[in-house]
Amino acid sequence: MTASLPTPAPAPLTGLRVLDLATLFAGPMAATLLGDFGAEVVKIEHPDKPDPSRGHGPSKDGVGLWWKMLGRNKRTMTLDLSKPGGRATLLRLAAGTDVIIENFRPGTLEKWDLGWPELSAVNPRLVLARVTGFGQFGPYAHRPGFGTLAEAMSGFAAITGEPGSPPTLPPFGLADSIAGLTTAYAVMTALAARAHTGEGQVVDMALIEPILAALGPQPLWYDQLGHVQPRTGNRSPNNAPRGVYRTADGTWVAVSTSAQSVAERVLRLVGRPELIDEPWFASGAERARHADVLDEAVGGWIAAHTRTDVLAAFEKAEAAVAPVQDVRDVMADPQYQALGTITTVDDPELGPLRMQNVLFRLSATPGSIRWAGRPHGADTEEILTELGLTPQDVGALRAEGAL
Repeated sequence: MTASLPTPAPAPLTGLRVLDLATLFAGPMAATLLGDFGAEVVKIEHPDKPDPSRGHGPSKDGVGLWWKMLGRNKRTMTLDLSKPGGRATLLRLAAGTDVIIENFRPGTLEKWDLGWPELSAVNPRLVLARVTGFGQFGPYAHRPGFGTLAEAMSGFAAITGEPGSPPTLPPFGLADSIAGLTTAYAVMTALAARAHTGEGQVVDMALIEPILAALGPQPLWYDQLGHVQPRTGNRSPNNAPRGVYRTADGTWVAVSTSAQSVAERVLRLVGRPELIDEPWFASGAERARHADVLDEAVGGWIAAHTRTDVLAAFEKAEAAVAPVQDVRDVMADPQYQALGTITTVDDPELGPLRMQNVLFRLSATPGSIRWAGRPHGADTEEILTELGLTPQDVGALRAEGAL
């Protein structure tokens, strides 16, 4: 008799219903993270103006690839919230929803009579996550806000780049990504509170705040010491040697010596053990003040060896090193392969797609990617039928221009 396999446990957020009204990156990313672990996510887009992320970056056969990742595990429908029928339909959806994520400018939902009073009236348990550039109040609240502005305003750009060079912005959505992660955390926190109180609440998420938190104790340093962190390129004021170094075969590796023991191993490896005996070598901050000497020692040794030899020698010495990889290297990296960080998703439009897997692994109730981003409005009629609308109701909404 063959033993039957145990039934897999449901994903941890199975049964959680989420409406994603947001566009571009932070809000939709939060909804994606919830969907990856089982939440039933419905992406609502304007009938004539879909989420701009569908057109961001490269496309294949006219299909935006970024959307395939950002829209995964979401059903899609169209709805014009400014139309009376669109407003009424959203309220019907909200009545059976746990979470709404939106990123309109403050006052936009209120203009459509879809603010917190109206939404909470139909569903007191609702969590409304409002993601904006600057928050729901304050002198900048009504300005258009994007991640680039948060990266500049938070202090990130001011400390990024080489000394004497202009401030540097990241070439990807850093502030949006941090805010997306934080919004998912905020939503789960609000849901945990609801389990105690029975009531939902509003999450006010400003892009300018999570990235400031990620920058560490800079406000504290300034408050207590008047210290303003300068641009130091790849060097750190807290330890050395630290940075990227060119190998003999023209590639690059990154070295970190945040721990004293690792710094000592690196100097022994590169044949400069006498530097360990210098009085200044005993602390990371003092080593950082002698970065020129240490970079010469480490960089000179690395420059004489191939990347393969450098990585092998550092691993044998138990010193911290990593190759500087581009996406081609990432896709072939054995550690990422072991973790399953890149997974393949079958897509009806484009065939097999390789993309980042769910963000973390749970031993008992793992998440999964059930499908990649779907076409604009693909599930509209199915969702409305589930809501109880008749074909005549759907026809009336279409005639109004609400779908």
